Amino acid sequence: MRANNPPDWSVVRHELRTLLIAAGWRPTVVQDAELALHELFVNAWKHTGTQAPHVIVSLCPVTLRVSVCDDSPELPELHALTDPYAISGRGLHLVRALTDRFGVDPVKTGKVTWFELDAAA
Repeated sequence: MRANNPPDWSVVRHELRTLLIAAGWRPTVVQDAELALHELFVNAWKHTGTQAPHVIVSLCPVTLRVSVCDDSPELPELHALTDPYAISGRGLHLVRALTDRFGVDPVKTGKVTWFELDAAA
């Protein structure tokens, strides 16, 4: 059974921020990366029951890739936004809007949802 409160993501958020600032990335891009990470992390917990989603951060010279792994093989659907006042359903749209690339890869133990940002973005 899933706990009522999401797992603490502050450590991975801090490490992501520290890495990007040290690499000289613009503050607005750092904020976009943090928000996209938050959306994927909370979605992995909320919609799949994964107690502590696993996060992988990879920074190549000009590209950041953040992957969030969960235990569910069920792939997310990106529905059209039909109700502008809906309480939920905007997370993946937000990730897509904030990032340069976004996707989901099925794996043996569930799936990996990821995004990429380019330094020049």
